[in-house]
Amino acid sequence: MAEVATRKPRGKGGAPTMGRDALLKAYRDMLLIRRFEEKAGQLYGMGLIGGFCHLYIGQEAVVVGLTSCLKPGDQVITSYRDHGHMLATGMEARGVMAELTGRIGGYSKGKGGSMHMFSREKGFFGGHGIVGAQVALGAGLGFANWYRGNDNVSVTYYGEGASNQGQVYESMNLAALFKIPVIFVIENNKYAMGTSLDRASASRDLSKNGQPWGIPGEAVNGMDVTAVREAGERAVANCRAGNGPYLLEMKTYRYRGHSMSDPAKYRTREEVQKMRETSDCIETARKMLLEDHGAAEADLKVIDDEVKAIVQDSADFAQTSPEPDERELYTDILVEAR
Repeated sequence: MAEVATRKPRGKGGAPTMGRDALLKAYRDMLLIRRFEEKAGQLYGMGLIGGFCHLYIGQEAVVVGLTSCLKPGDQVITSYRDHGHMLATGMEARGVMAELTGRIGGYSKGKGGSMHMFSREKGFFGGHGIVGAQVALGAGLGFANWYRGNDNVSVTYYGEGASNQGQVYESMNLAALFKIPVIFVIENNKYAMGTSLDRASASRDLSKNGQPWGIPGEAVNGMDVTAVREAGERAVANCRAGNGPYLLEMKTYRYRGHSMSDPAKYRTREEVQKMRETSDCIETARKMLLEDHGAAEADLKVIDDEVKAIVQDSADFAQTSPEPDERELYTDILVEAR
């Protein structure tokens, strides 16, 4: 398995590329996702979350770094490993956890579960359970921006397994043809449902998957939020300038199985532990804050306590919010156009 670099990106003169406040926010956002997902895993084990549940633990730097480059009006769409994306875009932990537990206080009133939550207000257009299907939808969001003549950008996430799907390449072709402002983000966590990338893809450099259509791309250390942000700023600037789509291959890693039902026997415990010890995105940010930005342990303790309180509150709310009334079966299923 290829190593993920742990080098800290530096600007001119060796200065850190993210300011103290920006890195503190990124640390807080990544920690919120990590603790939220850990709590979701606990509730799933208790039988309070049903159906499928795909955790984002380990990959937090990807969505946090990219979201920090966006502005109101931009859109985000992703696949089923989506809770981290929701929290990064500003959706409330209470609403996300309540949806996971099938309660009326959830974003889809308890009817969507883990893979079907949306927030038009936050520009989050959902997690999607069909592998690769969201890529075409993300290109469509970008097409709408192009058609309306605004400078909004669509960020479309998918995994390395989905990168072999036919609709992905159809979407790239259309995006390049019309210069659609869409960023294709491959979250390459090394394994699809259980198959390693080396066994499933003839392409050994996914950042070049857009080359047939002239789409610029780059491979990024997705375990370092500063590297993600730097690459994200380049991609966003490219789209806002009217230059068309951009592709980012985020080299990341998930610590848990593909879903809660996956024992992940296709890799060793030693491999996972090594990634945790050498490349963890939260620990990397923590060290940078302490060593490069003069942050104190007390500053990070405040953030840790705040995050812990938010997550516990979300779990309490999710367990006390009522289940939806049977009449909810007949709401939100039809919209009549005028």
